[in-house]
Amino acid sequence: MKQQRQRAQVLGAGIFSLILTMGMARFAYTPLLPLMQRQAGLGVAEAGWLAAINYAGYLSGALLAALVKDLALKDRCYRLGLLLAVASTAMMAGDGFAVWALSRYLAGLSSAAGMLLGAGLVLHWLMRHDQRPELGIHYSGIGLGIVVCSLAAAWMAPQLDWRQQWLVLTGLAALLAVPALAWLPRPAPAGTATGASQLSNSPPDPSFLRVFMAAYFCAGVGYVVSATFIVAIVERLPGLAGRGQWAFLVMGLAAAPASVAWDFVARRIGHLNALITAAVLQIAGILLPVAVDGLAATLAGALLFGGTFIGIVSLVLTMAGRYYPGHPARMMGRMTLAYGAAQIAAPAVTGWLATRFGGYAAGLYLAAAAMALGTVLLLALKWLPQQRRAGAAPAST
Repeated sequence: MKQQRQRAQVLGAGIFSLILTMGMARFAYTPLLPLMQRQAGLGVAEAGWLAAINYAGYLSGALLAALVKDLALKDRCYRLGLLLAVASTAMMAGDGFAVWALSRYLAGLSSAAGMLLGAGLVLHWLMRHDQRPELGIHYSGIGLGIVVCSLAAAWMAPQLDWRQQWLVLTGLAALLAVPALAWLPRPAPAGTATGASQLSNSPPDPSFLRVFMAAYFCAGVGYVVSATFIVAIVERLPGLAGRGQWAFLVMGLAAAPASVAWDFVARRIGHLNALITAAVLQIAGILLPVAVDGLAATLAGALLFGGTFIGIVSLVLTMAGRYYPGHPARMMGRMTLAYGAAQIAAPAVTGWLATRFGGYAAGLYLAAAAMALGTVLLLALKWLPQQRRAGAAPAST
């Protein structure tokens, strides 16, 4: 009973950390973007650069997660990342592109703390205590974060300006930090954990890893365009002005249970088959808003996208953590370097395309094409050896 209660607290800490670092620090920018464009003079191209800077911070955090091996240091970095999430949210209430750019970079660092360091610490605790090593419940915090910030933005919109909304979100972020910090135990020193299986690493085959990282790079392109610009995209579609918040809310509602649902799918058909299925469905979700007119198609696209992008992240990072159970964040960081590299370039390119062509349709077609290529690469993994062959050289990152 005591261990089950502690398990619930550990998973709860992970969920709250993601609502904070991904919901408040990262995704709140999406529903507030049109308001900042109207009231604060933020241009379309500048909005794309801010998103790119956010992912540069995320990529820096992923690199840190891949390099740091000491669990105690990972734990300290995780806790610092939660404080950065609160600070970066507050900074968005400031004036000027430079302040917003610094905020987005720090928010990216904090996102890596929740997505990678927090996930690694949660997964390490689960495996040390003979619990099922799945991260679906942990990653449900991303969808819940989208729901929380979209509902907060919808509630605040009629009465508060953009600056006041960021300040309210800062107060909410500070509240979320309390359970995220308090409920996750400090990692036990090496050799002191009991009742756990030996956590020996089993690195993937080098060829498998390279193709896997390339596929995840494509998934990063497919994810970032819709996730960053979905509200602005919907607001610009004919007859859908003022409906962007609804699409973002639907995306979050679909994402909240999706990671858990994909865990169950993976148990039945395997992680790789589940990834391929999710990728195909995500392509449909990306294209629906531009391929079919009307609110119903847009919301259906948001539903498909929200139900798949978090599933892809959860499945990939769970697979990565299982290759390195002793230090789960190690390969998680490697994979996220590929995912994050795509997310630096794609928002800036999408902003440029939107400026040149007067809309986001070209960016969505780019995202769908990248996902199609990623699906082909995932299919190719079926014919590659997963485990490193005896005597093979370490895989390059």
